[in-house]
Amino acid sequence: MGDLGLGKYKTIREFVESKLRAFEERGLTMQTLFSLMFQEKENIMYERSRGYHIETFSYGEAEDRILSRAVSLKEQLSDIEPGSVVGLSMDNSLTWIEMFWAIILCGYNPLLINLRLSQEMVEGALRDCHAKAVVSDQRVYSVKTAMSGDVGLSDQRIKPDTFGEEILVMTSGTSRHVKICAYSAEELYHQIKGSYGIIRECDLIKRHYEDRLKLLTFLPFYHTFGLVAVYIWFSFFSRTFVELKDMQPDTITGTVRRHKVTHIFAVPLFWEKVYEQAKKTIHLRGEETKQKFEKAMRLREKLGDSSAGKLFSKLAFKEVRENLFGESIRFMITGGSTISKDAMRFFNFIGYHLADGYGMSEIGITSVELSAKPSLLNDCFIGKPMDGMEYRINEHGELEVKGKAVARYIIEDGKRKIINRDFFQTHDLAKCVDGHYQILGRKDDLIIGSSGENLNPNLIEPELKLDGVNEVCLIGAQSGDQVTPTLVFSVNRFITAEKLTAIDRAVKAKLDEIHLSSEIRRLLYVSDPLIVGDEFKLNRLRLKQQLEDNAFTAVVPLQLSDSLHDELAQRIREFFSAALNIKTEEIADQADFFLDLGGSSLDYFGMISAIENVFSVKIPVEKSTELSTVAAFHRYLSETL
Repeated sequence: MGDLGLGKYKTIREFVESKLRAFEERGLTMQTLFSLMFQEKENIMYERSRGYHIETFSYGEAEDRILSRAVSLKEQLSDIEPGSVVGLSMDNSLTWIEMFWAIILCGYNPLLINLRLSQEMVEGALRDCHAKAVVSDQRVYSVKTAMSGDVGLSDQRIKPDTFGEEILVMTSGTSRHVKICAYSAEELYHQIKGSYGIIRECDLIKRHYEDRLKLLTFLPFYHTFGLVAVYIWFSFFSRTFVELKDMQPDTITGTVRRHKVTHIFAVPLFWEKVYEQAKKTIHLRGEETKQKFEKAMRLREKLGDSSAGKLFSKLAFKEVRENLFGESIRFMITGGSTISKDAMRFFNFIGYHLADGYGMSEIGITSVELSAKPSLLNDCFIGKPMDGMEYRINEHGELEVKGKAVARYIIEDGKRKIINRDFFQTHDLAKCVDGHYQILGRKDDLIIGSSGENLNPNLIEPELKLDGVNEVCLIGAQSGDQVTPTLVFSVNRFITAEKLTAIDRAVKAKLDEIHLSSEIRRLLYVSDPLIVGDEFKLNRLRLKQQLEDNAFTAVVPLQLSDSLHDELAQRIREFFSAALNIKTEEIADQADFFLDLGGSSLDYFGMISAIENVFSVKIPVEKSTELSTVAAFHRYLSETL
């Protein structure tokens, strides 16, 4: 083992214990947290790509930049009283970290603004917590707004005489109200202390690669999952964050490989998209490769939790890992909503370790499955409660959580409420098997079927994610006094009548198989995406309202008689088909390569290269923004050839 950035300590355990002990001895304050986070000044805190160059910042350099920016920020907010709430409206970046601490060092309490929420919802949150100002990189708010670009690096360094005392976190806004949850340094201490139990019990999560431990900054720092499990946990132990420039699949996999990332924590939507992209890549390599991969996955299934299974994964799927994230990955966590068992199975069988975790804005992060057994990981168990936390399941099957790490209080509708220190009701349905917990869905999401039985969307929807279905949501649509269980399927807006009929038959056959044909009263096929904008999971409240307002766009099957029929059009469809692994008859003239057909930039430029070779043309790079449909390519090539 080389130099892991542990200072005078020889083991990670000694290092962690010393920092936790220092936190206790110096006092559970934001000032103590700040000093300990930036204690290992030589360790690399932040990495980002700048062209061919990787730019790095040490903890010492970052601390100096924070002290400098705090001087500028204090000047800009000179009329704001210490102790006031100041919002932070920025996406993940080194500047976010600097502004976050600058706000605290100026004596303010930061409100971490959820950028996925509408301006109206954010303004409501600002009013509810009586915020006096916001530091922003784009949006302008009704309160005083200091643009981050104007909060420069000063020649002076602040000497704080008072620190902020609380961090305010907003919920995701998928319910009718946005709650604001307040955490002091004391609750954060218990969150960090809980993470020590993970390090102590799970050797895999603390493993480095080439003496470095690097976490991808995928999860937003303004969300509880990103703030605690990403930023707070890893910066307290002075590990490295790797900046993610955008959310394109190629950017993500390229960033992970280039920077040799070891840890990725993300929401299920991320893992599902990577999984779908990987499947498509395997299928594009031909039927032989596809059959070989599926055979290997079946064999891995048979090997189960055995050590032979682990060895088989390491050897059999090496090429798959090399083309995905590479070999530096040590631990991956999913959380925030339901993930499919197929996605979990894929990652854990090819030789990575993907675990499910649990937490809420009101209680922080409370557990993660630490077992190495695929049988537990693939069934989406969330593990046992962390140190200092306690779980129980009440008579209604709901998970309740108790511990010192839960939020100090919440603000809802402008009123401050102290969270019950006995047991907090999560309203998540759960079960416990041998001490390991599994989330079954939200109690609020249950729908009463025609037989009077409860229908759980989280258990039903994964069964209906069939070929050709992009997204599916089970909704209890209200009509007068009646509730109609309705399945809404999002499909390709340029779908053929034949394909739509095939999907409908497959859906009805599956409903018969799982004995729900008489319970589901309506099937609706729409071209609208069900997850929109910056949402990272189904917003069931919004979708229910959209259904009741008849605001979905029902699918109108494609009429092939309206399509281009000449030889050139057919040849172009064949290029699309080869790049996307989609049948030519399912590719409409106006279907967008990216938005409608799910292609990536890697798929696209591979197709461009093939077209250039076959037709002996050179397609300018600037044309790529215009050429994304069969019709556009047909028009361009007709004029060029």
